[in-house]
Amino acid sequence: MPYEWTPTPPHDDSRWQLSLWPYRSLLRKDFVLFIGGTAALVSLPLLTLLGQAVLWGLLPFFGMMLAGVWYALHVSYRRGEVLEELTVDDARAYLTRHNPKGDVQEWEANRYWVTAHLHPKGGPVENYITLRGGDREVEIGAFLDAEERLVLFDELQRALRAGQIR
Repeated sequence: MPYEWTPTPPHDDSRWQLSLWPYRSLLRKDFVLFIGGTAALVSLPLLTLLGQAVLWGLLPFFGMMLAGVWYALHVSYRRGEVLEELTVDDARAYLTRHNPKGDVQEWEANRYWVTAHLHPKGGPVENYITLRGGDREVEIGAFLDAEERLVLFDELQRALRAGQIR
């Protein structure tokens, strides 16, 4: 799952943190291997043109294709650099969202009044999760998969309830 609890649930501690981030199917360390493999596969047909003038006409397009794939993956990584951190202590709940462009969004509420809500069909995504407390309702984990949001919702409700039972 692309999120992590600190400490790991189930926990009896009233202080905990939940960190969420988008799932990455292609890790940064595999990026070089992917670009190299793509270059090797696409260059195989060019081997038949060695020694011919047509090769020089096709090389710029080959280079543009590789540059386009590199740029598209780079943009995808930049858009996916999101980190959401929900920190709950004895009195307050804090949600901080670090966006790809560097701006930070923050939300704070009294821990006792914070509740998690699941919107199976009514939100921008399926199984949309919101936190309500204070004067605002904020989303959490919208970048997760629909099934991951269901699991997260159950865990989040248990964690919030555990702190209110004390």
